[in-house]
Amino acid sequence: MIRNRKDLAKVKRIVVKVGTSTITYPNCSRNFARIDHLCRELADLHNKGLEVILVTSGAVAVGSERLGLKEKPKTIPGKQAAAAVGQGILMNTYEKLFAEYGQIVAQVLLTRTEVLDRHRYTNSRNTFMELLKQGVIPIVNENDVVALDDLKIGDNDNMSALVAGIVDADLDILLSDIDGLYTANPKTHPDAKLVYEVREITPEVEASAGAAGSGFGTGGMFTKIQAAKAATSSGISMIIASGTEPNAITRILQGEQLGTLFISRENRLQFRKRWLAFGSRIEGSLTVDAGCAKAIRRPGGSSILPAGIKDVSGEFEAGHTVSVRDEDGNELARGLTHYSSLELEKIKGHKSSDIVSILGEKTYDEVIHRDDLVIL
Repeated sequence: MIRNRKDLAKVKRIVVKVGTSTITYPNCSRNFARIDHLCRELADLHNKGLEVILVTSGAVAVGSERLGLKEKPKTIPGKQAAAAVGQGILMNTYEKLFAEYGQIVAQVLLTRTEVLDRHRYTNSRNTFMELLKQGVIPIVNENDVVALDDLKIGDNDNMSALVAGIVDADLDILLSDIDGLYTANPKTHPDAKLVYEVREITPEVEASAGAAGSGFGTGGMFTKIQAAKAATSSGISMIIASGTEPNAITRILQGEQLGTLFISRENRLQFRKRWLAFGSRIEGSLTVDAGCAKAIRRPGGSSILPAGIKDVSGEFEAGHTVSVRDEDGNELARGLTHYSSLELEKIKGHKSSDIVSILGEKTYDEVIHRDDLVIL
């Protein structure tokens, strides 16, 4: 368990995510010097005994450059065409450079389809674990070529957190054109200071996030904060640091004060709960009152009863995963609901003893049992 920077020296399995701006120039051409240095550094860490997974962005940008485009395509078919061209080029670059250092790599393309179904989620984990066992460095990207919007994970910041959860990594490192989390936007507030450590992702921390960054990237600080929330809730610490820093990964693992360290929660989620929180599709949301929100936040959590529900959003059936939010819109938890959205509209605000008279039957006293609830 990572509780401070000194503990980083003890990690055994890491996920490293590199952003588009880290491995390409502004004109979308590949930055061979930086990619080569990344491959050499990861291969060296692997030789030291670390298990490494690389999550890479850049396929759309590299494909756009090869196609002679001046900017990233706006349409889904345009993005998929650019990704189809770029993925092969990018993977070939990685394979050649890693081979120079004697390292075998494997391409792993994921979409949300692989994580929505628990069995496929488990199979993805088995594949990753076998590759690591064989001494291979998996190189992961979203399968942009075939993914539709409703099946896309959306950005590689959240992809890295998802992969870190699948493989039960010790640490997730995000390398991009952002140094870390600042007290304010450094572009508009010159006096903003870098935050070196975050022990709790509060609504204030989330509110400090900005919009998407560079023109060819998809992840600004907002997506990185969301990824950090996902990782730390799974018991995995995360670091956001600049990809332009020489030997950034090695220096981070030596405990140097680079970037922002988000400290994980002490208890790692069980594998089923990790899938429930970050693999399954969110079908709707429940807004709970202040009393229910307080009970959920207590150590050990609390089941959610209909009396504590103020509002229901979305259309879903019993057994679906829903988001649980407080009255200010902050996400508190995710869980499996025992009742559909139509049923909840009728019983919200009522006591559990009233369910039978309202619905004609009662399957559960709880809308979400605490065993099926993941506190975020």
